[in-house]
Amino acid sequence: MAAGAGTREEMVYMAKLAEQAERYEEMVEFMEKVAAAAGAGELTVEERNLLSVAYKNVIGARRASWRIVSSIEQKEEARGAAGHAAAARDYRGRVEAELSGICAGILRLLDDRLVPAAAAVDAKVFYLKFSVFYYEILNSPDRACSLAKQAFDEAISELDTLGEESYKDSTLIMQLLRDNLTLWTSDMQDDGGDEMRDASKPEDEQ
Repeated sequence: MAAGAGTREEMVYMAKLAEQAERYEEMVEFMEKVAAAAGAGELTVEERNLLSVAYKNVIGARRASWRIVSSIEQKEEARGAAGHAAAARDYRGRVEAELSGICAGILRLLDDRLVPAAAAVDAKVFYLKFSVFYYEILNSPDRACSLAKQAFDEAISELDTLGEESYKDSTLIMQLLRDNLTLWTSDMQDDGGDEMRDASKPEDEQ
């Protein structure tokens, strides 16, 4: 079955099949089709988890590749093999471009479909905690903080409507969001402080 054919239920089955076969790029394609089939409706908890697994593995594989190629590049530079180091550097750029493309894909899906369609607080928090992609992969802490704060504020406003299990899960995720916000804000302030200190130095000290 092609990734572009089939009902929502068939796409979910194919995503599970792709997961078992460890074909995670195709798993992503199937889950994107599931999201499209859902229209303005929400994904189920199972579908959300499948989407998360798909992207986690696709991203994880490329991050591992990036680390290996970066290590080789450094070794080639250390032994003075400029040609090999340049080749490794170019290859690293290719992996980085793939990473950026994958992250841009999930973030478009989040912004255009998943977050607007999320009615339940646990769904909103689940999706919005994906802000880690902005910070860790795309290196955009401003956007990460904005999205995490949005998730935290919306979750706070709806906690009283949750059942006991959902309440426990959501408060745990909220704690992680708050910790991330504190860390990211601190990092941004430190970076800003460093830039201001560097800018204030006389030119002969820089």
